Amino acid sequence: MSIIQQHTSASLSDAWRTINIDALTEDSSFNFDISTLHPPQPEITEADVRGLSGQVRQLLRGGDTEGALRGCLETPVYNGTDAAKDAHLQTINEVLQSIKASEMTPLLKRIYESPGGSECLDVLMKYIYKGMAGSHGGRGSKVTPQSTGGFSQVGARPGASNEPASAAMSVMLSWHEKLVEVAGLGCIGRTMTDWRRV
Repeated sequence: MSIIQQHTSASLSDAWRTINIDALTEDSSFNFDISTLHPPQPEITEADVRGLSGQVRQLLRGGDTEGALRGCLETPVYNGTDAAKDAHLQTINEVLQSIKASEMTPLLKRIYESPGGSECLDVLMKYIYKGMAGSHGGRGSKVTPQSTGGFSQVGARPGASNEPASAAMSVMLSWHEKLVEVAGLGCIGRTMTDWRRV
């Protein structure tokens, strides 16, 4: 009798592997806690963000735009409610809009050359992308077409109610350009691949 005829459907099952060889491999996830790959982020509440926002506004009134921006970027809201994240984004938008275009590059260079500056600029890039995503009618605005007798107008009229959104978008694009100029294209790559979301 040939070897093929000796095998039955029961002997061809996947139950032949009784030793878990993954547990014997040094690099296996069985040998270390995978939760250490993503360390826990501190919980930041909306009240904490409001307090930081007050401090940032005081710095802006005092003329310390670099301190205001650095204060926002050193405490990103990775672990918090959506309201806290949106409030922090609004604070960062206020800071970015208050800085003159001629001051952008020198300010970014000073932050980049300081200790922890590269991480701060990566956080800024995350907030720029989040601001760009939200300024064109992100999750909050639902547009429904109106029936107009065969003609449908989905978007808003140019120049009607979208001036603040387009102004915010132009500020974000200006900051994006200057940030890539100072920090390089690696800033975009690190932002896109980071598992922490603002």
